[in-house]
Amino acid sequence: MQTSKPVKYTLLVVDDNQDMIEFLDDVLSDRHHIVKALDGAAAIDLIESTAIDLIVSDVMMPFVDGFELCRHVKGSLQLQHIPFIMLTAKNTLRSKIEGLEHGADVYLEKPFLPDLLLAQINSLLRNRQNIRVHFNRSPQFSASNEQANKHEQGFLKKLDLFILENIAVRTLCVEQLADYMNMSRPTLYRKVRLLSNLSPNELINITRLNKAAELLRQSRFKIYEISSMVGFSSSSHFVRNFIRNFHVSPKAYRNEHQAADSS
Repeated sequence: MQTSKPVKYTLLVVDDNQDMIEFLDDVLSDRHHIVKALDGAAAIDLIESTAIDLIVSDVMMPFVDGFELCRHVKGSLQLQHIPFIMLTAKNTLRSKIEGLEHGADVYLEKPFLPDLLLAQINSLLRNRQNIRVHFNRSPQFSASNEQANKHEQGFLKKLDLFILENIAVRTLCVEQLADYMNMSRPTLYRKVRLLSNLSPNELINITRLNKAAELLRQSRFKIYEISSMVGFSSSSHFVRNFIRNFHVSPKAYRNEHQAADSS
């Protein structure tokens, strides 16, 4: 019986020190595809053109530093689901708090053990994959949450329907969800995180992608039309997000399901 090969994710490593870039490449390249950038500005260009699964970035860099890069990623509806590991030689509590406040998922001080970095990466990627598996079972995420009680299912159902009703609205945001659910943004965030292990923005993004998958399976709309129908700002953003979530392009996804339906 053949065992499936482990998935190789695409990791972006960002550091203005070439030696550190090569060290990270040596540590990580056996298990993952590595994309490199020497500063935050170059990293932003790569993120816009490449499907990145996780980012490992230094803090102190020219042009755009690690804090700014993290803020750019975590402030974007299209990118904020990407796990972000911040590396720094600063070992003060204040700098660690600053990194986490900018949205970093993990903050590691230099020098660090390679095994510790690998463990953090594996943990973040495993968590993302578990979330994908859980929520891709059905476009209606509330139906798959078997442990939720009736009240929680009602909460998730109401939230799900609101997102679907407004799915073409590109500016759909947490504030609108919180207003609709008649609760503060922090309260909504905590409740959604508790029930789904997702942030509200991640939930919006996954709901968009699941609806797009449904349209790809059941309609003849062109990919750029579906991108607009589910609220993405551009078809290129849609394609990159779809690949991150389903590990296949929208075109290939449609072809696979058409072939399955005709067989």
